[in-house]
Amino acid sequence: MKKHSILMLIILVVTLSVAFAQGTQETSNSLIINSNLSDPVPKQDLANAVEMFKAENPGIEVQLNTFDHEAYKTAIRNFLATEAPDVALWFAGNRMKFFVDQDLFMDVSDVWESEGLYDSMASSKKALTVDGKQYGVPYSYYQWGVYYRTDIFEKYGLKEPKNWDEFMQINDTLVRNGVTPITIGTKYLWTAAGWFDYLNLRVNGYEYHMDLMAGKASYLDPELDKVFDLWADLVNGGHFLKNHATYSWQEAQAPFINGEAAMYLIGNFIVPDLENAGIVDNVGFFQFPVIDASVGLYEDAPTDTFHIPAKAKNVENAKKFLAFIARPEVQTMLTSGSLPPNSNSAAPTDRFKKEGFDMLNAADGLAQFFDRDTTPEMAKVGMEGFQEFMVNPDRVDAIRARLEKERIALFE
Repeated sequence: MKKHSILMLIILVVTLSVAFAQGTQETSNSLIINSNLSDPVPKQDLANAVEMFKAENPGIEVQLNTFDHEAYKTAIRNFLATEAPDVALWFAGNRMKFFVDQDLFMDVSDVWESEGLYDSMASSKKALTVDGKQYGVPYSYYQWGVYYRTDIFEKYGLKEPKNWDEFMQINDTLVRNGVTPITIGTKYLWTAAGWFDYLNLRVNGYEYHMDLMAGKASYLDPELDKVFDLWADLVNGGHFLKNHATYSWQEAQAPFINGEAAMYLIGNFIVPDLENAGIVDNVGFFQFPVIDASVGLYEDAPTDTFHIPAKAKNVENAKKFLAFIARPEVQTMLTSGSLPPNSNSAAPTDRFKKEGFDMLNAADGLAQFFDRDTTPEMAKVGMEGFQEFMVNPDRVDAIRARLEKERIALFE
């Protein structure tokens, strides 16, 4: 080979080596985040947090991609399997497990260990765990519970109940005085699922509830007899709003706002509507009552999360970002409309958020809500059945048989 050719070959090899090194460096110093936070306030909250991360890590080039919230649900199924980002926002519970089972989310237990999250996020751990490993970091959640009219309670000498017997006594007193104890709108089904969740969590506890959600327990189990019996007591006692199947959850606020109904089991997202209606000063909040004192206090707290896709290219940067997101002060930045899961975050000043913050941090575990904890197919049939039960509880055997048939078809 001529000297000129050898020299050109050497130059080519060196050039390619430099280019490869630059490409590797560019990859290792970048971070791509895909987000579903398209509403203005949470979108800006995340953008502010990303700017803070960039300021602390000037060597990392961050790209934040925001999708429409609903479109993201379809998009994530595609990009996780093809061109995965380094970090993706999603949800805890079964929604997360669906991708874990397909090997599309990475185990991030080491982040939990290094950042002390087993202590500071103890109540969220179960919702992020599959087979003893954690596959994401929570950043936002909100409480469910009973919002009640304090003026109505005061009028009839009622106090916040601590157990089921006290709760039923309140309902009976209200019925005797012509007040609807509980408003609810089940037109769109999911509000009925909230009652099933809480009754089952209070009667049978978290593990059984999650086994049922995963198809490992039967809807014909005797463990569920008491759940439906207690629920039927409420329905047959006239404790729920009449004709609730014709109302959306928003429309069911009217009797509560007008003082015709005293309580509403719902999420904290109801508070802005109560403020707009000018009645928020006459509204209090209490935890769903204890039914069996031997069963832990578990709560519904839909949780939003960050994950590292299994096909992420910049894993170390992604783990650095998840560790950053888990910090108490950063979680506070991301939750202007909700609550930070990190128990070391500053307690919110809003009274409803403060009660929710204390309640969820003290919880023995958190469920995600029926339609997040089970599969979409089971959720549809289940919630249809719950609504039907609240209209006609005498059909309980047929309803449970139908749910069990669907469970077998989906899980066995």
